[in-house]
Amino acid sequence: MVRILTSLIITLISFSSLAVNNVTATIDRNPVIKGESFILEIVADDDADSDALDTSALLTDFIVGRTSVSSQTSMINFKTTRSTRWSTVLIAKRTGEFVIPALKIDDKYTQPITVKVLSPQDSGQAVNRDLFITNEISNTELYVQQNVTLTVKLHFAANLKRGSLSEPQLASAIIKQLGQDKESDAIINGRRFRVIERTYTISPQQSGDFTLKSPLFSGEVQLQTSGGRSSFFSFGETKSVSVIGEDINLTVMPIPDSANGQWLPAELLAVHDEWQPTPEEFKVGEPITRTMTITAAGLSEEQLPKIELAEVPGLKIYPDQASLHTSMKQSRLVSQKVQSFAVVASKPGTYKIPAFEVPWWNAVTNRQEVARIEAQEITVLPNPNGVTTVPTFNTVEQPLSEPQAPINQSQPRQPVTVVEYKTPWLQWLFLALWLGTCLLWFVSAKFKKSKKAKEQTIPKNVNEYYLQLLSACKQGNGERVMSLLVPWLNLKLTQEHSNKPPITNLAQATQTIDNLAFTEALNELQQAYYGKTQQTWNGKALFNALQQVQKSAISSNNDQSLRLNP
Repeated sequence: MVRILTSLIITLISFSSLAVNNVTATIDRNPVIKGESFILEIVADDDADSDALDTSALLTDFIVGRTSVSSQTSMINFKTTRSTRWSTVLIAKRTGEFVIPALKIDDKYTQPITVKVLSPQDSGQAVNRDLFITNEISNTELYVQQNVTLTVKLHFAANLKRGSLSEPQLASAIIKQLGQDKESDAIINGRRFRVIERTYTISPQQSGDFTLKSPLFSGEVQLQTSGGRSSFFSFGETKSVSVIGEDINLTVMPIPDSANGQWLPAELLAVHDEWQPTPEEFKVGEPITRTMTITAAGLSEEQLPKIELAEVPGLKIYPDQASLHTSMKQSRLVSQKVQSFAVVASKPGTYKIPAFEVPWWNAVTNRQEVARIEAQEITVLPNPNGVTTVPTFNTVEQPLSEPQAPINQSQPRQPVTVVEYKTPWLQWLFLALWLGTCLLWFVSAKFKKSKKAKEQTIPKNVNEYYLQLLSACKQGNGERVMSLLVPWLNLKLTQEHSNKPPITNLAQATQTIDNLAFTEALNELQQAYYGKTQQTWNGKALFNALQQVQKSAISSNNDQSLRLNP
């Protein structure tokens, strides 16, 4: 009993004397390189509130990343000592000398620190870089709604454990990722780097001078000993890193007053057509296929104009559905629209096809141009099967047993199309097959669309997300899993911890969920889809891991998601 009372008294005395007496601030290296992260560490010699550190004073000269907080308590000979430690990831915005100001913890202040920031091109600095980003843009002077491409390359020589790359930012612009990430190797200054390449299309919607903000990479690398190998005690230990590339200045010009028609700013725009069968084989009643193609460099496929053919007396024109394609050629966005038209002549003769024009603005020469297909003449021959006219939907066919009556020119014409007594069975067979094909295509498209919509119905609550995740794992649909995982975890976080900040990507998901099986299964999924060689993914491991995560609660102290201050 005496010992218990003594311990209680000592504990009460120690709690009553809690107070921060000293606060120190250090950085892990000096000088630092612009665009690369370094660690600011602040230590208080007693317990302190984890939110006691205010980093807003650093935002002027630095990008402030994630801040981790840890506390330590030890007791030796009834003497209790405590400390609280804050580690903050910083990235310098500019080169030069800057001061990390005095930061306040309770009523104590740290000492200011002078930081020297070097350019990556400074002598001797580029050689030692383990992680950096390069940005390449196809054009820095462009027009409103013109598309340019930004290629972002993440180079890393360190053992990267996990990470995420944010999107570039530009005010009043449409930014889309083009295709999937590409991985490669490169030798730079005698060192081997792995390179992850990502391409974006950027279309400004307002004119003026803007700054395109570089993507920011945040992740963790495995710590290594001085010999370059991980020791037994350092195995699994990681260090938070962040890196950002150079911002890019853009000049966006407004729509010129001399521009006519639909606004199509492009570096190149061309149109052409093809006829099938050959012009020597055009016959009455037999469909002629005219395929029109618009190709543009610097426009997205959504910007390509609608293809409409002018009406020609004696010709029936039936448009097919247009197909759109987008690709990269010589770091330029190239879009293409291809549309076919079935043209059927009602009688033999020579038909004049009007010219087809697409006005566009040449962003290279800064002038209005017109892509044009010149007017053409086609000759339609009589059909050897005896077809002189083409039946239409309101056609009235005369009985075969009665001769045709001559048409009285004084009477108003009726919607009657005359067909010879010889039945054009080949024509009817072709039309029946063509209509049957169209019907099958329509039913198939509707079925696929409804099936896809059913599969991707947006869940309403956390349980529906969970059930759809399990279903996607069973089906081996990794893309569906990756689209559902983050929303599901955010709903689960909201239910269990209302003050928990949301996560935004898969890297933060593995950091938030403290489950080794879940982390390994998710890494296996991403490797199958984004590795050097894509593999067939088996969702069994992630299926089992998700069941474990669903049954357990997310720890409130396991918040390791990356959060950047605005």
